[in-house]
Amino acid sequence: MPGGAHSLVVWATGCGSRPGTGCRVRDIREAVAGLYASGERFAVATVIDTFKSAPRPAGAAMAVSASGEVFGSLSGGCVEGAVYEEALEAIRTGVPVRRTYGVADEDAFSVGLTCGGTLHVFVEPVDRDRYPSLGPVLGAIEEHRPVAVATVVSDPRGGGRTGMRRTVWPGHAEGDVGGDRLTDALDDDVRGMLAQGSTGLLRYGADGQRRGDELEVFVQAFAPPPRMLVFGAIDFAAAVARTGAFLGYRVTVCDARPVFATAKRFPAAEEVVVKWPHVYLDEVADLIDERTAVCVLTHDPKFDVPVLAAALRTRAGYIGAMGSRRTHDDRMARLREAGVSEEDLARLHSPIGLDLGARTPEETAVSIAAELVRDRWGGSGRALSETTGRIHRDAPVEPFVPAGFGHADR
Repeated sequence: MPGGAHSLVVWATGCGSRPGTGCRVRDIREAVAGLYASGERFAVATVIDTFKSAPRPAGAAMAVSASGEVFGSLSGGCVEGAVYEEALEAIRTGVPVRRTYGVADEDAFSVGLTCGGTLHVFVEPVDRDRYPSLGPVLGAIEEHRPVAVATVVSDPRGGGRTGMRRTVWPGHAEGDVGGDRLTDALDDDVRGMLAQGSTGLLRYGADGQRRGDELEVFVQAFAPPPRMLVFGAIDFAAAVARTGAFLGYRVTVCDARPVFATAKRFPAAEEVVVKWPHVYLDEVADLIDERTAVCVLTHDPKFDVPVLAAALRTRAGYIGAMGSRRTHDDRMARLREAGVSEEDLARLHSPIGLDLGARTPEETAVSIAAELVRDRWGGSGRALSETTGRIHRDAPVEPFVPAGFGHADR
């Protein structure tokens, strides 16, 4: 069959030399690529679902080589020891397994998951025969091309389909998941998830019916990293660019003044553009989506007003502008004079950031990052010690999108 019958669920975490040691997102992909190129069998364990205050989100992963070397982390140290043994067993037997770890289990304390959450983990052996199309998937991720992998992780028919997968690209899909009905449903649902860059479990009836939950498929969507557009080549912009890159954004810094807009001043930015901000924004408008963050730090109406008016015509999920209360009032008046509607003005975060009492560029960047995270996940912005209830939320908040843009079907 195209691409092979089996797959692994792919990676979104760091690496290390022993269970529980983490580092950069890129490193586990590099490690997996190296293991795959070596031709040896290895195992990948992936968090496929969580409940309550689980320490890591769905998609967190850990790879184990045949020699016992570990890359990545599932829980920051809570369950890695137990999963490590499962991974070695999967390498030995060639059989994928699903395991659940949580405080409700009698072994919860022995595996270390005492934080009040539950992790559902899928452990799968990987080699070239089992996953011949892994190379193209890794290549697409590295080149920022969208791709999603859908893996059957629970099969009511005795496990015969467990580990089978389908790889979905924007224009085509390949791989057998054991039935046309399930294939058709998956292609529809996975493309919607790929458009949003979301990862999670899909549940179907035993034959792929949309009514039912006996069969579970884990989908990991690898969309290009979200974009952050920073306007104004000032010292605050350098701090915001560093923080944005740390959060996983592809950062662009833009300013009309070539003496300030230099790559040397903004090493964390993927690109530095010398153009009038509103001109550049109009040029890249088609690349802006609901995951894009626009941060206007120019603090000058001749730059602010045109670029904000242009930004508010896009579907950017976050648009913020720096300045004092007086600057904000003046800016809003100028935007109204420019014909920006009240509905669009309601999307503007101004003054930008959360009220942390920030003073330095670095503190201000943290304030802006905190507002971005709050808006993405629907947090309150308050100290956790002052709140009750669940700490982690299951899914990002749907961003506000102007009428006419719409959302991908889910």
